[in-house]
Amino acid sequence: MQTDRHLGILAHSAEGAALSFQTFCREGFARLGPHAHPDVTLDLIPLSRSMPHWESGDYHAVRAILRESAERLAAAGADFFICPDNTAHLAFELEGDPYPLPGLHIAEVVAEAAAERGHRKVGILGTRFTMEGPVYPRALNARGIETAVPARADRRIVDAIIFEELVNGVFTDASRAAYHAVITTLAAEGCDAVALVCTEIPLLVTPGLSPLPTLDSTRLQARAAFDVATGARPLPAWRGGPLS
Repeated sequence: MQTDRHLGILAHSAEGAALSFQTFCREGFARLGPHAHPDVTLDLIPLSRSMPHWESGDYHAVRAILRESAERLAAAGADFFICPDNTAHLAFELEGDPYPLPGLHIAEVVAEAAAERGHRKVGILGTRFTMEGPVYPRALNARGIETAVPARADRRIVDAIIFEELVNGVFTDASRAAYHAVITTLAAEGCDAVALVCTEIPLLVTPGLSPLPTLDSTRLQARAAFDVATGARPLPAWRGGPLS
């Protein structure tokens, strides 16, 4: 089946980008037939270039690095991009020159899904940058959904597991148990769902093991991108910068 739109995956960390790529392609196998999926190009600048800027709070420098990937995806013929990295959207949302491609904003996709499923209060699990940042409160609150984050000590645990283990492809029972405990606490605080908004977390916490229904940002975004690529969803208009 002929498809019209070429997806660019603007990767920021390897494990999450691999899951996004797999999900997009497998959606094609399920919906278009064996071995079929829209054209897709993945570009990944090493995370080591960005981490010093994340640590120093220079998000504009991160935005410039991500723009390099966007330019390479545009040169490769991509029609739009996704970034399967929630934290990166803190940099994407800064004021700056428009990106050369329109992008499908991951928090908007997750918030749409939360609203469609009728959730009223969503716990946020991700890097410390994401848990303490404005991206998900803005997206969810705009749809009338409350947000909650773990207590500071739990945020440290969640963040350390991400950077010391998950981004390196390490998934342990001990870390799974730690996340289970954090989600259980969020449930006790009134959350009716948990957003797994570091793209590697779904590899550790599966729906059957979570005390709350999960919003898997990686797979939700990849499947929405498939809909864009096949024309079932309109081409996004956002090219970086603040969302209203």
